Amino acid sequence: MLPNRNLRAPSPTGIQVPPLRIDTSGYYSVKSSHPQWALPDFLSRFSTGVPMFVDRREFLATALAASIPTFGLELGRSHAEEIQTGKLSIAPFQFDATPPIGHSCCGGWIPNISVVDDTLEALGFVILGAGQPLVVCAIDWTGLLNSSHLQFRQALAEGAGTTADRVAVHCVHQHNAPMACSDAEKLVAAQGDLPHILDLEFFARLRERGRTAVAAAIAKARPLTHIATGQARVDRVASNRRVSRDEQGRIKSMRGSACKDPALIALPEGTIDPFLKTIAWYSGETQVVACHYYATHPMSYYGDGRATSDFAGLARKQRQAEDPGCLHVYFTGCAGNVSAGKYNDGSKEARPLLTQRVYEGIVASEKELQPRPLTHVAWRTQELLPVARKTFDASQIEQALADRSQPVVNRNRPAYTLAWIRRVEARLPILVSSLLLNDQAALLHLPAECFIEYQLRAQSLAPQRFVATAAYGDGGPWYIPVKEEYPNGGYEVGVAFCEPEVDDQLTTAMQGLLASS
Repeated sequence: MLPNRNLRAPSPTGIQVPPLRIDTSGYYSVKSSHPQWALPDFLSRFSTGVPMFVDRREFLATALAASIPTFGLELGRSHAEEIQTGKLSIAPFQFDATPPIGHSCCGGWIPNISVVDDTLEALGFVILGAGQPLVVCAIDWTGLLNSSHLQFRQALAEGAGTTADRVAVHCVHQHNAPMACSDAEKLVAAQGDLPHILDLEFFARLRERGRTAVAAAIAKARPLTHIATGQARVDRVASNRRVSRDEQGRIKSMRGSACKDPALIALPEGTIDPFLKTIAWYSGETQVVACHYYATHPMSYYGDGRATSDFAGLARKQRQAEDPGCLHVYFTGCAGNVSAGKYNDGSKEARPLLTQRVYEGIVASEKELQPRPLTHVAWRTQELLPVARKTFDASQIEQALADRSQPVVNRNRPAYTLAWIRRVEARLPILVSSLLLNDQAALLHLPAECFIEYQLRAQSLAPQRFVATAAYGDGGPWYIPVKEEYPNGGYEVGVAFCEPEVDDQLTTAMQGLLASS
């Protein structure tokens, strides 16, 4: 086994892991240590800042009693199953996710797709033999939010013959790509004069394409016998966006995905995770799937209507072309406050440079791979429901959406905020999950645009494991800063849809997902 070289972050304080209570079915649920709390009023409890998780059976009972819609999602219990290697198999899959010409990009506030420079893809794998099938997928899209994320997971689940709580889907977060929120699209469409932000018919066809691809892959599944881990430092790509601060620590300006300001470029990289991590899956001596994880916004330049997987996707494709017998999948880590701005001026020349540096990180991480037998697998899930920002006023947001004197961007964005508010009101939680492999490694699946501190914190919570974190799962909350950063302002805090208590909730969830069995 490789020595653990996870970057360490200070352990969070004041957070306790709830007890795991085993039921006779072999599942476990994380329960609150405050039994006096009754479920129907749990939304009001978020103002206390105490982490709260919702038991599936209690949640569904309350939801049914209140006739709350569930978007067809079966909210999952947490699995702690351990399966012998000989019973496992793996089925890689991929399918085209390129939108049609004319489709909106990045939520509808940059030019629509007019040219396809390179295809957008969805790629992943199914693990069979560990109870009901498990599905992990990455897609070259900006985001999948709220019911769109649930619907996409449900489609892959149907293809695999499993349930949506055993499916993890993450966006790479390129910006010349779709940002799917069918809830926001319906709000926009109801205005009658706004351009569509999601082609619902195309999205339905894409889900069917995914369902078919997963089912076809399972028919060709191969025995899964070994895994391996490796990591390598990536040179001159990631840099923190929030390094320009005043004496009180408040953000003065953001160093975005591209930057031409010499003063901002000269500032330090700031807090990042410099390592690209790889977890590889083997059938005997044959490497079947390689999952690569790196935390940065993956854009070099965008807003020109040219669909592209950009430098992260192009690096993956370069490695894939060299190694066609193994499916290479790229996941973006907790990059809410990380981009390539220090090393990217947004020029056409910058993209191939960034592509090559990420590619070199992939190759270097694979050189460390040393396959070991896969003897135990555990899938865990946690449900959490953050509270919406208390400053949100739904009636004012509705007025902004309807204000025809405003430009499109000032009307589209409120639709996403309103969709989140209504989701929270409907008590529809976010599902986070982990896939634990032996005592060696963990795949951690987080939502939205989490700050890099969550990724470093996850590594500190499980120093005995090789923790590979994928963010940009359910994008409903938009940005998820750590609570210390809310008072410091800046763009990311301005478009964070949750109260600061989400930090404690998410950290407690990670503790449960990564805890030793």
